[in-house]
Amino acid sequence: MDDVEVPAACIILIGLFALQHYGSEAMFADLGHFSQLSIKIAFTSVVYPSLILAYMGQAAYLSQHHLIESDYRIGFYVSVPEKLRWPVLVIAILAAVVGSQAIITGTFSIIKQCSALGCFPRVKIVHTSSKIHGQIYIPEINWILMLLCLAVTIGFRDTNRLGNASGLAVITVMLVTTCLMSLVIVLCWHQSVFFAIGFIFFFGTIEALYFSASLIKFLEGAWVPIALAFIFLIVMYVWHYGTLKKYEFDVQNKISINWLLSLGPSLGIVRVRGIGIIHTELVSGIPAIFSHFVTNLPAFHQVLVFLCIKSVPVPHVRPEERFLVGHIGPREFRLYRCIVRYGYRDVHKDDLDFEKDLVCSVAESIRSGKVEINGVDDNSEKDEEKMTVVGSSSTHPEGIKMCDDDADNAQVAGTSELKEIRGAREELQELMEAREAGIAYILGHSYVKAKPGSSMVKKLVINYGYDFLRRNSRGPSYALCVPHASTLEVGMNYLV
Repeated sequence: MDDVEVPAACIILIGLFALQHYGSEAMFADLGHFSQLSIKIAFTSVVYPSLILAYMGQAAYLSQHHLIESDYRIGFYVSVPEKLRWPVLVIAILAAVVGSQAIITGTFSIIKQCSALGCFPRVKIVHTSSKIHGQIYIPEINWILMLLCLAVTIGFRDTNRLGNASGLAVITVMLVTTCLMSLVIVLCWHQSVFFAIGFIFFFGTIEALYFSASLIKFLEGAWVPIALAFIFLIVMYVWHYGTLKKYEFDVQNKISINWLLSLGPSLGIVRVRGIGIIHTELVSGIPAIFSHFVTNLPAFHQVLVFLCIKSVPVPHVRPEERFLVGHIGPREFRLYRCIVRYGYRDVHKDDLDFEKDLVCSVAESIRSGKVEINGVDDNSEKDEEKMTVVGSSSTHPEGIKMCDDDADNAQVAGTSELKEIRGAREELQELMEAREAGIAYILGHSYVKAKPGSSMVKKLVINYGYDFLRRNSRGPSYALCVPHASTLEVGMNYLV
């Protein structure tokens, strides 16, 4: 291949490199749309051969033009003839758009998983598909990516520096992927440890050479991905550490059932008319915020419902499976636990419809929890909490319905069964009266602070870092649907 033919061949090969490189990123972005087999076939038969030819063509061109005086002219567009330069520029821009979409989609997926693991502050996650769980959109992250792109572009104003930053980021990802692949070989594929070590040694040695070459350009723009990674690492560590300490405090200080039983049916406080709904993230036990409230204000509603709202990884939860209701302690205490499950495409109802669904679900739990005619007693005080799946008001259009067949059951029931039937009727009647008196929502706000005597680093992380992230992140989704007129906020200091 002579000097005239080399640039022409490079045009084709480098064009294939640009298209297929970003095409591989597009396949990553469409991982939720195509099967793994189709992606394997496309990468093996089209993408990988094109990448090899593209790199060979790039190397051939540089080998013939490495004596150019200015390094500035050694680049992609220098190898393109004048007549094809603008069409190739348009194709390159379109390829960059496809590649950026892969980066955006991958960032959304990583942030969602980190947030679910408690390693990243809460953000708004919009599910754009009712069938595929992985198709999401995060507005805050999208804006941050845009601002970072503008800042880097305006700050550098030099494609060489941008290339240095991109090169170090890419080779670092390849090196980290090789290390993680060794864990997959051992833990998932159950292969020999020596095979994993050989894999790291072979591929890691090659990638380490490229990584060391990229570090030479550290001061010429390659420091940007390292700085951004360090900032995000600090944010993730601070949030995870604070969240973990807060959860440990909740678990260690939650109220035991024995302490509650020792107070008696009145709980040692004045029970006023109405229904009190206490929001909590615990699915078992009683949160410490409850004891903090009754200690400072010894009065509470005659019916208490500990409400926990959970999101499940399905598009929609059927109305008959939305509520999970159970008693806490004996029936005389009038304490209930309700877990409400929403799919990621479910729309939270307004406060009036939600209150109706909640009360109907508790009433249905009371009705279905009566002792049957066979005399089996499932209301022992020593039993653990038993949850019952109850539908919403749409599955019970008649609303709260009293036991119409109690009179017939009473004729054939024994003394204990009759007592349970009457107890259920009284419980339903009291629930209806409490509903008419009104519903109040109690929201707990925790203020996490480091214990006195903690190290300076811990105080800096908890009192300033975690507090700043908590104040500037999104709160729980249910807090947006609570009516402000009937909301009572209770603050509590968590000394961790």
